[in-house]
Amino acid sequence: MKRLVLAGMACMMVFASQAQTRTIQEKLGYAKDARLLIIHADDLGVSHSENEASILAMKTGSVSSASMMVPTPWFSEIASYAASHPNADLGLHLTLTSEWKYYKWSTVAGRNEVPGLLNKKGYMFSTVDSVHRSAKPAEVETELKAQIEMAKKAGIDFTHFDSHMGTLYGSLDYLKVMINLGREYKVPVMINQPAFKAAFGTDISPLLSDKDVQVDAIFMANPQDFKSGMAGFYKGVISNLKPGLNLIILHSAFDNDEMKSITADHPDYGAAWRQADFEFFNSETCKNLLKEQKIQLVTWREVRDKLVRK
Repeated sequence: MKRLVLAGMACMMVFASQAQTRTIQEKLGYAKDARLLIIHADDLGVSHSENEASILAMKTGSVSSASMMVPTPWFSEIASYAASHPNADLGLHLTLTSEWKYYKWSTVAGRNEVPGLLNKKGYMFSTVDSVHRSAKPAEVETELKAQIEMAKKAGIDFTHFDSHMGTLYGSLDYLKVMINLGREYKVPVMINQPAFKAAFGTDISPLLSDKDVQVDAIFMANPQDFKSGMAGFYKGVISNLKPGLNLIILHSAFDNDEMKSITADHPDYGAAWRQADFEFFNSETCKNLLKEQKIQLVTWREVRDKLVRK
């Protein structure tokens, strides 16, 4: 009997070891060597143009996910769409900055509750550094919870959290708040340790547990990629994806008068940039390349429901 018990324990240890070493692809129900990809549109809610182009890219193009900015002027439009399209993969692009020259927004929480998040004119700061110098972690938590609860009241079944302009990733104290909120609301937070260490110089490993989901690689175009041609950049990324859970971040909008006015004096991530993003990810070229490369498009909803809320 003792030998049987020991044998049973040995089998359990083997199974436990196998479970621990399973790749994220396998945990999501795909082959070990699968190249999974979330094609993700940021900044929904910032304008009608951003909403319209991003929704179209999700309907007829290859975009599989997007995230919304609750404090922005056009949030109500995308919130209405999200509530009436419950299967759309829409997360929250948690926002602590208002970066455009003339187009501004303030906090969702009362100004007296979060004074460190506001400049002298009563708007959110334009730069990430200004936020880091001024806002206490407690104020950040108050504002983020206000944004999340506003989204819930709007009937949005949000699928994940990420950070506008990377503000929350550049401070371990802020990031801890977001990770804890992800656990509280049972949604994944966009995390990649090597990318954050390279971009922000922060080691986030002390903040994480084994239950926190991480993507394997994150890709986003930079100004030089825009100058060289977005199509070439994205083709290179897709053609060279490695097995694992990959993420491409884009910004989809139309190069119209609305977006030109919003992004005045801001060529990087401006109207032409966003039009180029839309055109590539709404193109047959992109669809064909994904098919040729045998890339499996996935969503944050899958990650949430299979790994976080299992």
